[in-house]
Amino acid sequence: MKTLAFALALVPASVVADPARYELDPAHTTVAFLVDHVGYAATLGLFAQVEGGFTYDTDTQALSDVIVTVTADSIETLNDARDEHVRSGDFLDVGSHPQIVFTATNGAPTDATTGTVDGALTLLGNTRPLSLDVTLNKADAYPFGHKRFTLGLTVRGTLNRSDWGMDYGVANGLVGDEVTLIIETEAMRME
Repeated sequence: MKTLAFALALVPASVVADPARYELDPAHTTVAFLVDHVGYAATLGLFAQVEGGFTYDTDTQALSDVIVTVTADSIETLNDARDEHVRSGDFLDVGSHPQIVFTATNGAPTDATTGTVDGALTLLGNTRPLSLDVTLNKADAYPFGHKRFTLGLTVRGTLNRSDWGMDYGVANGLVGDEVTLIIETEAMRME
């Protein structure tokens, strides 16, 4: 579910030269989701532990080596009992599948600040295609602290969790099948 090198094909070539490695800033990365609960309202959840990075060449717009890893056990829905249920075999089965991993090798810009990234999401031991929409919010030197060149990205997508074998509550309408992904990140260029 992480993703996240996604707007890389959108950075102007004049901003940074040559292929560079970018790493997600864990303090400024949020991977969250919304899923329907019994038709009344969507439940919001997020993962507190996310790491990842990618390689991007602004001259050729080549994107490679995208990998984002989410620690499944770091789920937080603001309800301890629900969190434990989501960690169980009904949903994430964190004992058998401690990580959720998104990988990709390229992106396709649609204009100067938006595009898509097609990759693969591994969830519950199943790897399936996942396409994400990306917006590049900002590409510039960070204004304080590390002062490194940083990409600010907004990423959205949807998936049907049953495609990965997570079908608890789908047939009886207790928990929605469609999951909306909400990802916000700052990716720092490595020196």
